[in-house]
Amino acid sequence: MHQFVDGEWVAEREATNDDGEFERQETTFRERVEPSDHTTFPAESGRYHLYVSYACPWAHRTLVTRALKGLEDAISVDVVDPYRDKNGWQFTPEKEGCTADTANGAAFLREVYLEADPNYTGRVTVPVLWDRKRETIVNNESAEIMRMLDTAFDRFGTRDVDLYPESHREEVDRLIDAIYDPINNGVYRAGFADTQAAYEQAVGELFDALEQYDELLSTQRYLAGEVLTEADVAMFTTIVRFDDVYHTHFKCNHKKISKYPALWNYLKELYQLPGVAETVNLAHIREHYYTTHTDINPKRIVAVGPSHDFGASHDRERLPGGPPEPLSE
Repeated sequence: MHQFVDGEWVAEREATNDDGEFERQETTFRERVEPSDHTTFPAESGRYHLYVSYACPWAHRTLVTRALKGLEDAISVDVVDPYRDKNGWQFTPEKEGCTADTANGAAFLREVYLEADPNYTGRVTVPVLWDRKRETIVNNESAEIMRMLDTAFDRFGTRDVDLYPESHREEVDRLIDAIYDPINNGVYRAGFADTQAAYEQAVGELFDALEQYDELLSTQRYLAGEVLTEADVAMFTTIVRFDDVYHTHFKCNHKKISKYPALWNYLKELYQLPGVAETVNLAHIREHYYTTHTDINPKRIVAVGPSHDFGASHDRERLPGGPPEPLSE
């Protein structure tokens, strides 16, 4: 992977520290879209644009939120190629599931970053929330974009879904923080670890957390209780990839998600919510992980993966709560 330094495209810094532990670089663009008209970035239908990769779990969060809220007509989307080389994320509209850059006409996502800041320093990541009117990047932090889609754009949604209900906000924030390091980032900490000790610590924390949440979800419908929230979206985009790529590619092979009774049925329920299945592209997920991380998989051989049926029946109706009803189209 590469990055910008003062607007110059250069080789990226090492992703691990002196102890061989993976360290994720902080995102840079952190402005906010607000529901008020009296702000720099007011929420408007048709003004904002998402750049995503189907392969990336962080970008996937924003796609799931957009789908659950019914924001497809309010916020447009472009999808990059799952394969990322030394030029970074690229647009290949001739490839299945990929698009051209319809907002800026760029060949590579890095061009969009330079359009926003010609002296940009940092990695070029997805998701990106782009403002067509001001011609700049608003934000490239997935959790913050997810929150904006859920709250700032609420009046533009065609589905009556509140993923950050006022009565549960403190708990949702706690859960998102709690699952980030051991689970969402934990798979990367395991996969990119440079030492046995760093790997074993990451894997240990990952599976301790998965056991904890499997037990929790055996007695309640969702992470925050009876209501679907942003915390479930954040969990979903990691566990839907788990058996296909993290279990093998990142050596998180102590146990598959499909072997956790509660987590597996919970995953199937989330997948079957309106609009969510269309955001899951396992072909892009497998291609990206197995062909891009050549330090882990130098031959770029793509594992065929398990043949899970996420659309199969689940048992979550036995627990109180459920998705908002009705979900109007």
